[in-house]
Amino acid sequence: MSENKNGSHLNSFSHNYNVYESPLVTRNASPEMSAVFSPQRKHSTWRRIWLALAEAEKTLGLPVTEEQLTEMRAHLDDIDFEEAARQESRVRHDVMAHLHTFAKAAPSAKPILHLGATSMDIVDNTDVLLTRDALTIIAQKLANLIDALGRFAVKTRDLPCLAYTHLQPAQPTTVGKRAVLWTYDFVLCLADIELRLQTLMLRGIKGTTGTQASFLELFEGDHEKVKKLEFAVAERLGFSRVHPVSGQTYSRIVDAQVVSSLALLAAAAHKMALDIRVLSAFKEIDEPFEEEQVGSSAMAYKRNPVLTERVTGLSRFLMNLVGNPLQTAAEQIFERTLDDSSNKRITIPEAFLTADAILDILIHTTRGLVVNHAVIKQRLEAELPFMATENILMVGVKAGGDRQDLHERIRKHSQEAARSVKQEGKPNDLLHRLSKDAAFASSDVASAVDPMLYVGRSVQQVDEFAKQVIEPIRQRYTGKLERKVQLKV
Repeated sequence: MSENKNGSHLNSFSHNYNVYESPLVTRNASPEMSAVFSPQRKHSTWRRIWLALAEAEKTLGLPVTEEQLTEMRAHLDDIDFEEAARQESRVRHDVMAHLHTFAKAAPSAKPILHLGATSMDIVDNTDVLLTRDALTIIAQKLANLIDALGRFAVKTRDLPCLAYTHLQPAQPTTVGKRAVLWTYDFVLCLADIELRLQTLMLRGIKGTTGTQASFLELFEGDHEKVKKLEFAVAERLGFSRVHPVSGQTYSRIVDAQVVSSLALLAAAAHKMALDIRVLSAFKEIDEPFEEEQVGSSAMAYKRNPVLTERVTGLSRFLMNLVGNPLQTAAEQIFERTLDDSSNKRITIPEAFLTADAILDILIHTTRGLVVNHAVIKQRLEAELPFMATENILMVGVKAGGDRQDLHERIRKHSQEAARSVKQEGKPNDLLHRLSKDAAFASSDVASAVDPMLYVGRSVQQVDEFAKQVIEPIRQRYTGKLERKVQLKV
């Protein structure tokens, strides 16, 4: 835990109740993700890039001394934020403010700090490093959610339930099969996040408009040294690749890609959460509910699905953020405009904080889902006789009945049973009606309404999905599963 010059912990929460605080930080996102976009992480990373630049310049023959580097290394994290604020109020430029603040902490290095660089050599590369850290957290949490959903799916693989198309009762499925549908959406999202990580590149050290003119001047026209400088800095920052070209900024298409990937995650989360909310209304599945949790301030009996409601609300916010980086990329006139940074510094952190919160809530929810077997059975049995009518017809024919006559009898009994259910609120008595019909006297009608006859390969699909899709993900994230999730509210 870092400390500022007054000794107070930089990542401790201090409240000023007269100032707006983002609910993303105070109520939703994890401390881990909040730290990625903290002033401490951001500005200590600026200093590490200044150090990497100076180290690389020294190795290539520029007048940088070991004493200067040593002093820089000693002050990478002890940032005087009050001094930086004073400097920014004076110069109206955040990078220059922190540059002056760093120079005060490491005075011997002042002459060579930021040598040849422009602000985006520092800011954009920092943003890439923070994006890498944030994407790594998201990938690991996605793997945890996939693992938790996989366990739930296997546990409920052979529990038949009513399926729906058009939100109307349809051919049965199993609870586990429905869970792997949710899981597969997140598997696709994880693949997309991993692609973003694999293709992420540093902006590189490219100067004011991306031409590297200032560095070419420093190295007296030596193009090879300019190229070596860029890769030496990248290597020190943990990257093997840099964007081959840039203006003052790296292409903002990259930000649009990243936020789009997070928005896809939000869409998958919204779908799963909305399904659980409906299942909760049906009383088939409940969210985890704390012993002293209050569902409603007025209706004491209520057990509202507040976790999945939060997920749908947060997902809506995240899905709508994607327009910001798209428009920024579209309006990045020529080499760079300042509306880029004013929008980016809000959109990118909030997209990650929201995705992080969504995943934590869903991991917690999935690990504690309550399956109400009796209600699931009751709701399935109320509809299954209608769905079984074709099989009942086949049973009747095999018992010697006339297909056309049996079909007409089933049609009439079905319509009367449906009328009784809808208009009189009575249970579905179709099976009882058929059993009393002399035409079905020799037919084992009850055998046709075993729900497992109608779930197809649901059980096998769950087993195959768990083995072929989920297990490789577990192997890739060995040692990173079973993350502890602590919700704030």
